[in-house]
Amino acid sequence: MTNSEFRVYYLIVKQRRFGENPRRLFAFLRKGEKTLEERIKEACGVFGIYAPAGEQVANSVYYGLSSLQHRGQESCGIAVCDTKGPVGNMHVHRGMGLVNEVFKEENLRELKGNLGVGHVRYSTTGAAALNNAQPLVLHYIKGTLALAHNGNLVNTKELREELAKSGAIFQTTTDSEVIAYYIARERVNTRTVEEAILRTAEKIKGAYGLVIASPQKLIGVRDPLGLKPLCLGKRGEAYIFASESCALSAIGAEFVRDVRPGEIVTISEGQVFSNTELCQKQQAHCVFEYIYFARLDSKIDGVSVYESRLKAGEALAKVYPAEADMVAGVPDSGITAAQGYAKASGIPFGMAFYKNSYVGRTFIKPTQEERESSVRLKLSVLEQAVKGKNLVLVDDSIVRGTTIANLIRLLKQAGAGKVHVRISSPPFLYPCYYGTDVPSNKQLLAVSHSTEEIRRMIGADSLGYMKVEDLAAMAEGLPLCKACFDNRYPTEI
Repeated sequence: MTNSEFRVYYLIVKQRRFGENPRRLFAFLRKGEKTLEERIKEACGVFGIYAPAGEQVANSVYYGLSSLQHRGQESCGIAVCDTKGPVGNMHVHRGMGLVNEVFKEENLRELKGNLGVGHVRYSTTGAAALNNAQPLVLHYIKGTLALAHNGNLVNTKELREELAKSGAIFQTTTDSEVIAYYIARERVNTRTVEEAILRTAEKIKGAYGLVIASPQKLIGVRDPLGLKPLCLGKRGEAYIFASESCALSAIGAEFVRDVRPGEIVTISEGQVFSNTELCQKQQAHCVFEYIYFARLDSKIDGVSVYESRLKAGEALAKVYPAEADMVAGVPDSGITAAQGYAKASGIPFGMAFYKNSYVGRTFIKPTQEERESSVRLKLSVLEQAVKGKNLVLVDDSIVRGTTIANLIRLLKQAGAGKVHVRISSPPFLYPCYYGTDVPSNKQLLAVSHSTEEIRRMIGADSLGYMKVEDLAAMAEGLPLCKACFDNRYPTEI
């Protein structure tokens, strides 16, 4: 479905042309040649490692990126260099697709060096194209710079225009290239690359977790609000930066600490240097890291992702109780919150769906019919588990409502009785400008429909959303950005 077709859909729904009949809604949605993604998308994942003793790091970057694959599936890349070799000897390989699709043994053998940066991408700024794949590598008068970026700037337009007026020629459509160009420009007039990065960080606004490789340094940078995660790890003499702690475990590294919001951390010849000039009191960590983005086995800013999702389910059970025989989660994102709901309610937890992990990505299927067939292959109802039972079905979000409506329909076709839906996030009402792919207001079902209207449209017997006021407890009191729920943006937009 094209954007213009969706705007037509929005207007039709707003005028109540579908009434309370979900079949008419599904029939309309199926007319489109392309489907809109129902899930909220991550921005990106970044990884960097510096082994001063000379260890080859390409394989470690590969495994680190594989563990961050959930943060982006469109493209990936690795850049490495030898800190003791000629300046500018950066080796790079990038491609469209998953890490194990882009990198083979022969690619990794060619990536020789003890300093490496990696990236997995989902596009929120810039098209999903090979020229936008990262890490970005710049060759300039001071040497070579490789940069991997997770996040989204809110002042890209102004910065890009300023650079263009000074003669910059852009090769990509990403805000990441703007950051790289500013660092390169500032580096010409500074004593060190760290000074250039500091000056750049003073100009850019928004969300960013950066991993940067200069010829002999590895540098991690986090935005002053802490919107995007970044942590520091250690394995022997090697130091590692990663978007999530799960990537450290994947390569046998120890978690050292989270990079502080606003901090610039430099690894040089086995030593760690910290610059906290941009650190500030105000923080606003992205709430969706805990609701959906991050892997269950990660800790972000001292908060266990697994525990936070259990707490979300427990909060839902207290606010929205239900009479049911079983609590089930939508794989994989709703499973842990469902376990929390079951624990707090005393209703047994069970599996309602089987997920076939070996089915390919549905968005590459050439026709709508083939895509729908692939979806059915990927997720099927466990009929014997749900037949004759009233269910509580837990998921992380409702964006446009099509996915959850189809799942409810499949459950009832399999013999389930009542299906009570519980969502571990509040209703999406506002777009995100910081790298989370929450679409524009017009595409969000909750903008134009009440909870009761949404309940009828998706075919649920009851519907309850997480309360905004319960989010802080889920994240153990961490200051959160909840702008997509409450319209309180932590920066000027």
